[in-house]
Amino acid sequence: MTAVEQTGGILDTSTVILLEQLDEDELPGAPFITAVTLAELSVGPLVAGDDAERAARQARLQQAEADFDPLPFDADAARAFGGVAASLHRTGRKARARAYDAMIAATAIANHLPLYTVNPADFEGIADLDLRGIAHPGQH
Repeated sequence: MTAVEQTGGILDTSTVILLEQLDEDELPGAPFITAVTLAELSVGPLVAGDDAERAARQARLQQAEADFDPLPFDADAARAFGGVAASLHRTGRKARARAYDAMIAATAIANHLPLYTVNPADFEGIADLDLRGIAHPGQH
Protein backbone atom coordinates (compact mmCIF):
# COMPACT_ATOMS: atom_id res chain seq x y z
CA MET A 1 0.00 0.00 0.00
CA THR A 2 1.42 3.39 -0.95
CA ALA A 3 1.55 6.42 1.33
CA VAL A 4 -1.20 8.05 -0.73
CA GLU A 5 -3.43 5.02 -0.22
CA GLN A 6 -2.79 5.18 3.54
CA THR A 7 -3.59 8.89 3.96
CA GLY A 8 -5.37 9.86 0.76
CA GLY A 9 -9.05 9.97 -0.02
CA ILE A 10 -11.47 11.32 -2.57
CA LEU A 11 -13.91 14.06 -1.61
CA ASP A 12 -17.26 13.84 -3.36
CA THR A 13 -18.91 16.96 -4.77
CA SER A 14 -21.11 17.69 -1.75
CA THR A 15 -18.05 17.53 0.48
CA VAL A 16 -16.12 19.93 -1.74
CA ILE A 17 -19.04 22.36 -1.66
CA LEU A 18 -19.09 22.29 2.15
CA LEU A 19 -15.33 21.96 2.61
CA GLU A 20 -14.78 25.21 4.52
CA GLN A 21 -17.45 24.21 7.06
CA LEU A 22 -16.17 20.69 7.77
CA ASP A 23 -14.03 19.42 10.63
CA GLU A 24 -10.52 18.91 9.24
CA ASP A 25 -10.05 15.90 11.53
CA GLU A 26 -12.68 14.01 9.53
CA LEU A 27 -10.94 14.63 6.18
CA PRO A 28 -8.13 12.65 4.58
CA GLY A 29 -4.58 13.91 4.98
CA ALA A 30 -4.20 13.97 1.19
CA PRO A 31 -7.56 14.93 -0.33
CA PHE A 32 -8.34 14.38 -3.99
CA ILE A 33 -11.28 15.19 -6.22
CA THR A 34 -12.34 13.55 -9.46
CA ALA A 35 -12.80 15.07 -12.88
CA VAL A 36 -16.49 14.23 -12.42
CA THR A 37 -16.68 16.53 -9.38
CA LEU A 38 -15.02 19.27 -11.39
CA ALA A 39 -17.65 18.72 -14.09
CA GLU A 40 -20.46 18.96 -11.52
CA LEU A 41 -19.00 22.15 -10.07
CA SER A 42 -18.71 23.59 -13.59
CA VAL A 43 -22.46 23.29 -14.05
CA GLY A 44 -23.22 25.30 -10.90
CA PRO A 45 -22.52 28.84 -12.13
CA LEU A 46 -24.38 28.17 -15.37
CA VAL A 47 -27.62 27.18 -13.65
CA ALA A 48 -27.55 29.58 -10.68
CA GLY A 49 -30.77 31.48 -10.07
CA ASP A 50 -29.23 34.89 -9.35
CA ASP A 51 -25.98 36.83 -9.66
CA ALA A 52 -24.92 36.36 -6.03
CA GLU A 53 -25.33 32.58 -6.20
CA ARG A 54 -23.63 32.51 -9.61
CA ALA A 55 -20.63 34.38 -8.19
CA ALA A 56 -20.43 32.08 -5.15
CA ARG A 57 -20.55 28.98 -7.34
CA GLN A 58 -17.96 30.40 -9.73
CA ALA A 59 -15.65 31.16 -6.80
CA ARG A 60 -16.10 27.59 -5.48
CA LEU A 61 -15.27 26.18 -8.93
CA GLN A 62 -12.17 28.34 -9.26
CA GLN A 63 -11.02 27.41 -5.75
CA ALA A 64 -11.40 23.70 -6.53
CA GLU A 65 -9.47 24.16 -9.79
CA ALA A 66 -6.68 25.93 -7.89
CA ASP A 67 -6.55 23.47 -4.96
CA PHE A 68 -6.87 20.11 -6.70
CA ASP A 69 -5.50 18.20 -9.68
CA PRO A 70 -8.53 16.00 -10.38
CA LEU A 71 -8.24 12.27 -10.84
CA PRO A 72 -9.51 11.30 -14.31
CA PHE A 73 -12.41 9.05 -15.15
CA ASP A 74 -10.13 6.74 -17.11
CA ALA A 75 -10.30 3.19 -18.47
CA ASP A 76 -9.84 1.67 -14.99
CA ALA A 77 -12.67 3.83 -13.62
CA ALA A 78 -14.84 2.89 -16.60
CA ARG A 79 -14.32 -0.80 -15.82
CA ALA A 80 -15.07 -0.21 -12.12
CA PHE A 81 -18.25 1.63 -13.14
CA GLY A 82 -19.77 -1.68 -14.27
CA GLY A 83 -19.54 -3.05 -10.74
CA VAL A 84 -20.89 0.18 -9.28
CA ALA A 85 -23.88 0.13 -11.64
CA ALA A 86 -24.53 -3.53 -10.82
CA SER A 87 -24.40 -2.75 -7.08
CA LEU A 88 -26.87 0.09 -7.51
CA HIS A 89 -29.15 -2.16 -9.58
CA ARG A 90 -29.11 -4.82 -6.83
CA THR A 91 -30.25 -2.20 -4.30
CA GLY A 92 -33.08 -1.07 -6.57
CA ARG A 93 -31.45 2.21 -7.59
CA LYS A 94 -30.71 3.25 -11.15
CA ALA A 95 -27.12 4.13 -12.10
CA ARG A 96 -28.43 6.71 -14.58
CA ALA A 97 -30.22 8.63 -11.84
CA ARG A 98 -27.03 8.62 -9.78
CA ALA A 99 -24.61 8.86 -12.72
CA TYR A 100 -22.26 11.47 -11.24
CA ASP A 101 -22.10 9.70 -7.87
CA ALA A 102 -21.58 6.34 -9.59
CA MET A 103 -18.70 7.74 -11.65
CA ILE A 104 -17.10 9.30 -8.56
CA ALA A 105 -17.43 5.98 -6.70
CA ALA A 106 -15.91 4.12 -9.67
CA THR A 107 -12.95 6.51 -9.70
CA ALA A 108 -12.41 5.92 -5.97
CA ILE A 109 -12.52 2.14 -6.45
CA ALA A 110 -10.19 2.25 -9.47
CA ASN A 111 -7.66 4.33 -7.50
CA HIS A 112 -7.97 2.21 -4.33
CA LEU A 113 -8.94 5.28 -2.30
CA PRO A 114 -11.71 5.79 0.25
CA LEU A 115 -14.53 8.14 -0.64
CA TYR A 116 -15.37 10.88 1.89
CA THR A 117 -18.89 12.31 1.81
CA VAL A 118 -21.41 14.22 3.88
CA ASN A 119 -24.11 12.21 2.07
CA PRO A 120 -23.19 8.54 2.65
CA ALA A 121 -26.70 7.35 1.74
CA ASP A 122 -25.94 8.37 -1.86
CA PHE A 123 -23.25 5.67 -2.01
CA GLU A 124 -24.55 2.91 0.27
CA GLY A 125 -24.58 -0.59 -1.11
CA ILE A 126 -21.80 -0.07 -3.64
CA ALA A 127 -19.55 -3.13 -3.53
CA ASP A 128 -15.82 -2.58 -3.05
CA LEU A 129 -16.27 1.09 -2.10
CA ASP A 130 -14.48 2.23 1.06
CA LEU A 131 -17.04 4.81 2.16
CA ARG A 132 -16.23 7.33 4.89
CA GLY A 133 -19.12 9.42 6.18
CA ILE A 134 -18.40 12.94 7.40
CA ALA A 135 -20.69 14.86 9.75
CA HIS A 136 -22.78 17.36 7.80
CA PRO A 137 -22.15 20.83 9.23
CA GLY A 138 -25.87 21.51 9.66
CA GLN A 139 -26.56 18.23 11.47
CA HIS A 140 -24.23 18.15 14.49
